[in-house]
Amino acid sequence: MTFEAAFESVVSRRTVLQLGAAGATLAAGLRPAEAARRRIDAVILMARDLPTMAARIDFISRAFIGTRYRGHTLIGGPHRPERFVVRDDCFDCVTYCETVLAAARSKRLSDFVPELRRIRYRNGVVSWRARNHYFADWSTNNVANGICARVTLPGDVAIDKTLTYMRALGPHRVSFDAIPRARLLANREQLQTGDIIGFLSRRPRLDYFHIGFVMVAPDGDLLLRHAARSRGRVLEQRLTHFLAANRVRRVTLLRPLEPVEMIDV
Repeated sequence: MTFEAAFESVVSRRTVLQLGAAGATLAAGLRPAEAARRRIDAVILMARDLPTMAARIDFISRAFIGTRYRGHTLIGGPHRPERFVVRDDCFDCVTYCETVLAAARSKRLSDFVPELRRIRYRNGVVSWRARNHYFADWSTNNVANGICARVTLPGDVAIDKTLTYMRALGPHRVSFDAIPRARLLANREQLQTGDIIGFLSRRPRLDYFHIGFVMVAPDGDLLLRHAARSRGRVLEQRLTHFLAANRVRRVTLLRPLEPVEMIDV
């Protein structure tokens, strides 16, 4: 099966499953989380033989284009037990990237759940305190565990911030390198499909305001595939348009790494 035929097949199958999800879930007595895992399993099975992480991220992230945006889908708090959440019917920008990345690292559904836990939580421990609430921590922890590598470009600048956006966490000091917008565009040939891009916030108490996947079009144009609250769904748009519309000054880049068990030897 060609890549194009495989993509059409997975999208068609997912559409059918989405349309019948509510009825099928009730008829079969399945919980919504279990129904979501079955749909994610179908996407994993279609993508798992693609040869690179970039190809699998492209395939899987594209299959979710059009999925509605919804924030605050994770369950837990400083005084509320954390529950592990798997959904494919709605995403915010972070849960979209987490779900796609975990699926791209998986050959079967039994791989997906532990991968998502490792990505979302420090050391894979499902607790509110261990959740990567800030993308600065998300980046640090997913570099430390070997899931991603930092992408550096000429002209990187060091950023130090004390974050207080999450009041229940208390003041939180972070340090990271950021790429000025002009340097990003001047070195665009160094970006790859599947790179995770974080957009720095200008708020003094927040690190990032948004994240998404970079896609490199056949003509070399840079696209952003992301779950956009302002548009209410997962979509793709030109990265330069997003940078300009949101007056982005700096970004950071992470490159997802191939799992060792999926590397041909």
